[in-house]
Amino acid sequence: MKILYIHQYFRTPAEGGAIRSYYMARGLVEHGFEVELITAHNEPVAVTKVIDGITVHYLPVFYENEQGFWQRLYAFFKFMRLARKKAQQIKGVDVCYATSTPLTIGLSAMSIKKDKNIPYLFEVRDLWPEAPFQMGVIKNRLLKKYLRRLEKKIYIQAQSIVALSPGIKEKIQETVPGKPVTVIPNMSDVDFFVPEAKKPELEKLFEVEGRFVVSYFGTIGLANHLEYLLAAANATLKAGLPVIFFIIGRGSQLPRLQYLVKHFGLTNVRFLPFQNKYNLKRVLNITDAAYVSFARKPVLETNSPNKFFDALAAGKLIITNTAGWVKDIVEEQKCGFYYDPDMPQEFVNRLMPFVENRNLLTTFQQHARQVAETRFARSAQVARLIEVIS
Repeated sequence: MKILYIHQYFRTPAEGGAIRSYYMARGLVEHGFEVELITAHNEPVAVTKVIDGITVHYLPVFYENEQGFWQRLYAFFKFMRLARKKAQQIKGVDVCYATSTPLTIGLSAMSIKKDKNIPYLFEVRDLWPEAPFQMGVIKNRLLKKYLRRLEKKIYIQAQSIVALSPGIKEKIQETVPGKPVTVIPNMSDVDFFVPEAKKPELEKLFEVEGRFVVSYFGTIGLANHLEYLLAAANATLKAGLPVIFFIIGRGSQLPRLQYLVKHFGLTNVRFLPFQNKYNLKRVLNITDAAYVSFARKPVLETNSPNKFFDALAAGKLIITNTAGWVKDIVEEQKCGFYYDPDMPQEFVNRLMPFVENRNLLTTFQQHARQVAETRFARSAQVARLIEVIS
């Protein structure tokens, strides 16, 4: 069977970032499927590469998280147009697998369905357009109405839908009752990220000897609202706890956060540039706890953040400031804690036992690894995808 995989933001482990599609596509290839993938890059010309058995077509569509709304919208529609054109050149395709965001990927899938007379499966990574609606990014009433109708049409025309969390599945089924929806969360790479003792040379390199390290890694955008982390860091600093906070990544809010750290004298907060998967592993070695952060919007409680699954695999204490299914997992499995982000002193109170009691920390970290192995291992997620496609 030949699969045409559409993902505008495809990344490999060497590039870092969200690499779910790489592992899914590679898993399909390893199980005998032929996969051609259409994506975009910031280069001026189109390029085709074979990466671990996946034929990847890179289209010239510039995109950065720092771009404004209309610039990003232009990139979405440009990719949609070029992806349809490229798909027409690829022969022998049996099914299209399209993964959002953006929602316009669904327009590409519908066009390909019509052009090639093949079904498509639609993967919903987060609830778009509901997310920009709740974040206040899209306010125009007519545009909202159009996007809601488009969302429903994409769901209806899909042969089936893959959701990345139970909350996303629930919302999809409210929109299109009766449509088959399968939950396939993001994956924990339990082969690559493994629990390991802190290496003295890395502690020295990052200047964290004798410190408890809390790390945030991922996108630094409006939806992540990392002001919550800064408030927690400020409360921790005032409490005199030996805790260092790392913010690792890139995004539109990075300059603002750097200014706030300097302005408020948060000497326990440090920034590191975006890391690929291999360099992230070094940072996780000296990390005790991973911080999962989102703004207080109901739609963001349904997210399936990559950082959460990598941290589980590495056996890290999980700290989350958002309600939803991630909170449920960390509390039920005793692998971390939730705190009210509007009450930074609560963060200090919840963190202190782990700083003072290394045995307690180790127990919760072991639970995190167990969750990764038993619920979110990469092989299990690929097997679910093959089941849906087949």
